[in-house]
Amino acid sequence: MLIGISLLTSKNDSNEDFFRAGKKSPWYVVAFGMVGASLSGVTFISVPGWIGGTEFTYLQVVIGYFFGYLIVSFVLLPLYYRLNLTSIYEYLRDRFGPTSYKTGAFFFFISRVLGASFRLFLVAIVLQQFVFDAWNVPFELTVVISILLIWLYTFKGGIKTIVWTDSLQTLFMILAVVFSIYFIAQDLGWSIGDFFASEELKNYSRVWITDDFNNRSYFLKSLIGGAFITIGMTGLDQDMMQKNLSCKNIKDAQKNMISMSISLVVVTFIFMLLGALLFIYAEKNNIGIPLMDGQAKTDLLFPQIALNSGLGIWVAVPFLLGLVAAAYSSADSALTSLTTSFCVDFIGLENKTEERQKRIRKQTHILMSVFLMIVIIIFKYVLTSNIIDSLLTVASYTYGPLLGLYSFGIFTKYQINDKWAWLVTLISIISATAIGTIPADYLGGYQVGYELLPLNGLITFIGLYLIRKK
Repeated sequence: MLIGISLLTSKNDSNEDFFRAGKKSPWYVVAFGMVGASLSGVTFISVPGWIGGTEFTYLQVVIGYFFGYLIVSFVLLPLYYRLNLTSIYEYLRDRFGPTSYKTGAFFFFISRVLGASFRLFLVAIVLQQFVFDAWNVPFELTVVISILLIWLYTFKGGIKTIVWTDSLQTLFMILAVVFSIYFIAQDLGWSIGDFFASEELKNYSRVWITDDFNNRSYFLKSLIGGAFITIGMTGLDQDMMQKNLSCKNIKDAQKNMISMSISLVVVTFIFMLLGALLFIYAEKNNIGIPLMDGQAKTDLLFPQIALNSGLGIWVAVPFLLGLVAAAYSSADSALTSLTTSFCVDFIGLENKTEERQKRIRKQTHILMSVFLMIVIIIFKYVLTSNIIDSLLTVASYTYGPLLGLYSFGIFTKYQINDKWAWLVTLISIISATAIGTIPADYLGGYQVGYELLPLNGLITFIGLYLIRKK
């Protein structure tokens, strides 16, 4: 189905369609597809697996996301549309100069490579452990096949194709979760109403942490951190904004963003309900947390129950379809946005002839595919913690400088000594890393959480103020 959509949407094969879909994307299609792209394979597996230790407290962060989307809709989107940008980092060039521009594009590039790799890595290890190991297929080949399939349906149509494939993938992902909840509850002898009314669900029902300010998941930290994660990972991210910039006008883009943000809260809550049901099912059937490399991995509980607990094809097949759809909905747009940013921000594609532009774009698309393969394979040997926690923690470091650059550009009228912008962002990341690694005992028991992202942005903002021009 993905290949079929690609054939229908990529007949033109122009750079304008690849980068901006001719600015003709229907807002409601973009909105529905962005739900899947925002959730990805990380949410599909990692959020249900996180429920066992954190209950429903992740919902605090998700509500924070909603407030972040409001800021993106009414502060950043009008700016991007007014300037008619292809890459959103062109704003930094116009506002500050070439060094700030390259610095912002560089941090997006690193952020999106790591983010996309996190998401695809999680799916690859699940497919490896539960499918391909039985066929003696090495992990490296699993990764190569996954990226190759994504490249196959995106290399011509780009964002024009992805707007439509993301919608299909979102549909499959949501159906997979609904099917799973229904059939797992049925296996327990429950209706959906019985599940909601059960005493077992109440054991996982804690949402708000309001009694311990030092706690990493204290509600105020989670709300603020969630809002700024959205501003960084959506509003300052070429991947997510490229879809919005393919809408016909600013009004459509804002309708897309608001409707998507409401849908995202609802869909994430459904994922969390699934997580609670998985732990209840595991406890009632004496299913242990799966091991990977000798360590318990709650991320693998959903695939373990869906594929190995005897629930049958009505759970196993939707799970695999949903998993692949969730992974591809994020990775395909990441691959396209990396190609866009590299072509526009680093190569200066607009300065070349049209035929050469197309050739460079296709070569870059292959290069980005190979690069993602390498990073994902490296992750297998270095990652240890819950994937979604790792993803949000990395975002605190890599999106912080972008947050500082854009907020300084939008909320002040100062010019800066542009040649020092890279140094300010480097110092900001080093400072944030140092703060994030301070033991809680040294801070009176205070645990640094996702508020590290706005703090990182504030350090960059102060640094830019210090290098301002008189």
